[in-house]
Amino acid sequence: MNKSTKKQNVIFSKFILAALISLGVILIALLPLAILVAYIPQQNEINRNLSINNTLLSLLSTGIMLVFATSVLNKYLASKKPQFFYWGTGLLMFGIVSLAEIFLSITWNKWMFFFWYFFGAVINAAWIGQGTVHLLFPKKWTSPTSVALILCSLIALILMLDAMPLIDSEKFNNSISISEQYQIIMPDPKNGGVIRLITPIFNIYGAASLIGGAIWSSYLFWRKKVLPNRVIGNILIALGAIIVSIASILTRMGLGEWWYIGELLAATLLFSGFILTSRQPFPKHSYTTKIPTNIF
Repeated sequence: MNKSTKKQNVIFSKFILAALISLGVILIALLPLAILVAYIPQQNEINRNLSINNTLLSLLSTGIMLVFATSVLNKYLASKKPQFFYWGTGLLMFGIVSLAEIFLSITWNKWMFFFWYFFGAVINAAWIGQGTVHLLFPKKWTSPTSVALILCSLIALILMLDAMPLIDSEKFNNSISISEQYQIIMPDPKNGGVIRLITPIFNIYGAASLIGGAIWSSYLFWRKKVLPNRVIGNILIALGAIIVSIASILTRMGLGEWWYIGELLAATLLFSGFILTSRQPFPKHSYTTKIPTNIF
């Protein structure tokens, strides 16, 4: 190895370490911010000057996420590993949410709103994050958390169905993105919208699991100095999850116009990370390390 190559490797290694530290700091800052934003009083007005129809962005996100979900679920069918089931199911929910966004940009339907809110705002992130929990932790930890997730999802489903008759569809306007008007359509917690109180719990668990797991896996590959494609791939996954988390926080703050570009960027980065981490540049027997192979 010549001096130029060594220097490039050192620069690459330092860049990766700096990126991992930065992502970790962002994650630590995001979690309390998400809790704060989730429980402060929310606005009941729409900024109509910034409201635009984002059907094209939703359509692109739908295509990416459905292909992504299909790829991951195919891995589950081939391997029967539970992490692929949770990742694939969560990603499929992501695709359903994007389809619901497209429908709601055309006309109102209460069940499309149900799909958009329940699968998107409530349980989606937690199910994707649970896949990472299955990858990184032993069965004695993953089994109880999986049971808890399923039970909590069923409770959330009951609360969501209880809130459905209280939805104020008269305030719906299909010329405005659903992410910008859902707060005035959904009942507040005092008037039957209890589901809004537990939504942040699912999202924080999912974000911490997925982002933290991706950062940790990337760090392990970086430390072992193996499979740089998986180092970069896991960083892209963490970055994509951070972007969608920030977009979600902005939406809760009343800046829903940022959700759609955040959704598309996140879908693109997550899928790109999946492709990179799935590559096998060398025969599998060349590496015997027991570190996690990838996040997806």
